Formats: sequence, C-alpha cells, structure tokens
Amino acid sequence: MKVAILSFDGFNELDSFIILGMLNRLRLLGWSAELCGPGHAVTSMNGVTVQLQRPLEWANEADVVIFGSGLYARAMAENSALLDRLQLDPVRQLIGAQCSGTLLLARLGLLGDMPACTDLGTKPWVVQAGARVLEEPFHARGAVATAGGSLAAQYLATWVMLKRVGEAATREVLHEVAPVGEKDVYAQRLLARVKPFVLPALA
Repeated sequence: MKVAILSFDGFNELDSFIILGMLNRLRLLGWSAELCGPGHAVTSMNGVTVQLQRPLEWANEADVVIFGSGLYARAMAENSALLDRLQLDPVRQLIGAQCSGTLLLARLGLLGDMPACTDLGTKPWVVQAGARVLEEPFHARGAVATAGGSLAAQYLATWVMLKRVGEAATREVLHEVAPVGEKDVYAQRLLARVKPFVLPALA
C-alpha cells in the first residue's frame, strides 16, 4: 500500500508526521507512507527542513493520497501549473486532507457536493471555493475524507486503516501509539468517530 503525504514549503509538521508515523506501523503488511512534493526538500512552518522521499507526481500512482496543511496553501490553490501535475482518481485512490489541505481538494474538484472539515483560519477560503464547511473534526464520503485541526491527523490515519486493513489491525496500531493508561479509551474514541463513515461502505 503506497501512501503519498503531500507536503509543501510551510507545511504543518503535525499534519505530515503524525499520519506518516501511524501508517508506517503497518510496514509488515506491505505499507509505505512517504513525504511527497515538488522539489527535493521542504521547510516546515517552524523552520524544519526535511528531504522529500518522492516527487509530486508519485501521488498520481499512490493508493492513498493525503494533503496536509501549510502556510502557503492559498497561494498553491491559485497555482494551476502546480495543481495540474496532480491527476488523482477517487475511484482507485483514497484521498484525504486536513485544514488548509482541504482548500486544495476543493480547487481540484475532488469534494463535489460533499461537506468538508477544515481549520477556522482556512474556513472562509474553502467556503469561497464553493464547499460547505462543517464544525466537526472529521467527515468522509466514499473515498474522500477531510479533517479539521492539526491533531485531527489521527482521524485521517484511522479512516485510511479502517478502509484498507479493517478494525483489528487498526486497533493494534492505535494501541501502539496511544498514551499509556489510556489505550482502550483512546482507540475507542477514534473508532467511534470514524467507523460511521466506513461501515456503510462495507455493508
């Protein structure tokens, strides 16, 4: 399972690294989550420079594509030369975004009439792009999901795992990363939020 985590200059470390760390817990099942974007390296909103593992176009062949947020998402949403390099397909890919990454999904036409989640700062731009914004941390329809708030990366990761490896394997990963003494509560809270968006599709 190839997972492309799209990260651009000014990226939010929490968005990119939380889901990277969670999904790579499935390496023994053949999963590989990698940072993907234009150029060879990107610098985060807090000045951390990291080397990208894959070029931007690799997202087109990945099984899962996740858009993180960043300082320059609004400018990127207006950069048609950049966005035209992405040819994503929700028929064969899972596609998720959080915070200002949701704006990029809207610009790519991937939201359709689906309501979306984003952060409060990005909300006006997403509304301007034609989407209805929910005051919720997570929402999904079919193969597309959005989340609002940096720590909502855990919801996106849970959704991807539930969709592709089922509840048992998802619980194992959540137990690995959850705080000691809160593992059952933590896993159950995430599953309770995400499962309603997954189980109807599996019925």
